[in-house]
Amino acid sequence: MRISARVDYAVRAMAVLACSPAESVKADQIARAQDIPIKYLLSIFTDLKRAHLVRSQRGPDGGFTLSRNPEDITLADVFRAVDGPLADVHDQSLTTLAYDGPARALPEVWMAVRASLRRVLEAVSIAELAEGHLPGTVAELVDEYRAATIERNASTRG
Repeated sequence: MRISARVDYAVRAMAVLACSPAESVKADQIARAQDIPIKYLLSIFTDLKRAHLVRSQRGPDGGFTLSRNPEDITLADVFRAVDGPLADVHDQSLTTLAYDGPARALPEVWMAVRASLRRVLEAVSIAELAEGHLPGTVAELVDEYRAATIERNASTRG
């Protein structure tokens, strides 16, 4: 699965906002701090506003704030706001997707992929990300990934 730059930038911007929940943060501050092109970030904020995840305020004290508590916004919420459904296949509902012959079971594999993404992205809130405290189930997956990577790298060297 490929995580788009749009999703990566959106999540990073939301984490910055989570660190300043009581005050507005200007888009150019976030863009500089996270090395995000400002025009691209403003476009992302349009999607996040449409999804009611952020608010904007104009004026010298203006900027962006989260629309809800950072504990109540998941990474999945941000992902869907800027990129649409998790693990989308040909812009079709996975429940209506059907293949013939040897690929008959593939829609079920795609369903499992989407479910596994949900398990991670719906489990992590913007607050947890900003605080650096991931849920135990996610931390276990990180450990599993690191161990598998070390093992894979060791076997290709030997």
